[in-house]
Amino acid sequence: QVQLVESGGGLVQAGDSLRLSCAASGSTFITYTMGWFRQAPGKEREFVAAVARGGGPTIYADSVKGRFTISRDNVKSTVYVQMNSLKLEDTAVYYCAAKYGSWSQNQDGYPYWGQGTQVTVSS
Repeated sequence: QVQLVESGGGLVQAGDSLRLSCAASGSTFITYTMGWFRQAPGKEREFVAAVARGGGPTIYADSVKGRFTISRDNVKSTVYVQMNSLKLEDTAVYYCAAKYGSWSQNQDGYPYWGQGTQVTVSS
């Protein structure tokens, strides 16, 4: 079992950049596919990005493709998402999640979740 703690959220202006981190503990980090999800007020939680166990293959939601970059440091047991050119619609609570096996955009496939970090983008 793995414990996940996100950090790095905050209030930024549209067009700014922000990097979120998610530190993992309690289990062998490299065995997990890692994902980022977000939930905006009044909306369902949605997939943002995922990175394979080895840190190579990545996948993104169309809404963030070209603006967000997911990466992982298996030595530090940390996954990141670099968010550039932030838009008002990126405002949400961002969660990292972990799963065994290959990546998935379905949140039901991820048994382990962090507590979330708030990202607010203002105009």
